[in-house]
Amino acid sequence: MFHPDLIRHPDSCPALVLNADYTPLSYYPLSLWPWQTAIKAVFLDRVDIVAHYEREVHSPTASIKLPSVIALKQYVKPSAFPAFTRFNLFLRDRFACQYCGSPKDLTFDHVVPRAQGGRTTWENVVTACAPCNLRKGGRTPRQAAMPLHVAPIRPTNWQLQEHGRRFPPNHLHDTWHDWLYWDVELEA
Repeated sequence: MFHPDLIRHPDSCPALVLNADYTPLSYYPLSLWPWQTAIKAVFLDRVDIVAHYEREVHSPTASIKLPSVIALKQYVKPSAFPAFTRFNLFLRDRFACQYCGSPKDLTFDHVVPRAQGGRTTWENVVTACAPCNLRKGGRTPRQAAMPLHVAPIRPTNWQLQEHGRRFPPNHLHDTWHDWLYWDVELEA
């Protein structure tokens, strides 16, 4: 019987990476390794293969099915707080302008402008669409009569993981579902 994995190019066969406790290292961006990195980790005995694609790669002396889900043998302790990056900021704010809610043309805005002594910190920067950012200008939200939907906070990694679950990647291989959504409430 023909299986769709058999015609996949190896580059479209990434491996979902789980921590040693079999939870994803990250939900968004999803912790994926290219097939070459996954195969190398298998041969270096750093991971266990949990599931595989039907697609095989061949060397002159061996053939191996590409891993689709792998688990690290050593637990990697996640840090409590994520790095302050543009991507993490957008994820915290759910990829929406904190003034109007638009998901388009996103940038970031200092709640208290730098010209008024505002700093570039989790607690003073929000996601804003370009039109709202331009409209607010160098004023505070109160001065511009533009209230924030949610006050900015320093998120934990757990909070970002929860937000990330709402933004699944374009492709989820069948073998990944049990590992990504094992803690989702079951339907009756």
